[in-house]
Amino acid sequence: MHILITNDDGYSASGIKILTQELAQVAQVSVVAPERDKSGASNSLTLMRPLRVKCLEDGSFYVDGTPTDCVHLALSGLLESQPDMVVSGINAGPNLGDDVLYSGTVAAAMEGRYLGLPAIAVSLAGKPATHFATAAVITRRVIERLVHNPLPDDTLLNINVPDVPVDEVVAIRATRLGFRHKSEPMIEQSDPYGRPLYWVGPPGEAQDAGEGTDFHALEQCIASVTPMQIDLTRHGGIQPLQSWLDAL
Repeated sequence: MHILITNDDGYSASGIKILTQELAQVAQVSVVAPERDKSGASNSLTLMRPLRVKCLEDGSFYVDGTPTDCVHLALSGLLESQPDMVVSGINAGPNLGDDVLYSGTVAAAMEGRYLGLPAIAVSLAGKPATHFATAAVITRRVIERLVHNPLPDDTLLNINVPDVPVDEVVAIRATRLGFRHKSEPMIEQSDPYGRPLYWVGPPGEAQDAGEGTDFHALEQCIASVTPMQIDLTRHGGIQPLQSWLDAL
């Protein structure tokens, strides 16, 4: 098995190094990751300038672009052989509920799924994150299960792991995405010349966080595995919409 590993925290982040070491025990691994932290990049592609890629002594690559750029380049010719799977992480901090709309970690996995490969996004829910080895071990276990019992082709897995030693993780459970309250207000400051600066406010607290959600699982020290899909079509709304349009 050949696994492409990427992230949104940058190629030198602790999470991707520990994940690479763990997965190298069970597969050939290739690393193509951003040059620097690209958290919050979502599914953005760099289109208005060329991308620069550097190969390190260990054979891994870093790209002066987004996580989606990294996966797109890797799967469209950068790597000599095509991977069998894409794994994005380990993100330092959780990606729960509507975080997935903004997460570069999830977006990188989504690009892999969009380009036809099984894909996993994995995050460690600590601030600051500490027990990356726990998330790495759980990810390896999930991958070993996928090899022998594949999930449907259109499935993307979003894994969130509690930031504790691996023997303190109570269980690994399938969950649904929860939902946050709206984000906190933006923060206004001034630069040394008196010009205004704005920081995006912190994410809102959990709103839909009951039993069965990814939020609830982490509160119970359970590793959350959420199946996701790329197709955003609200299929049940097509016929009602057509009935509405017929009146135009």
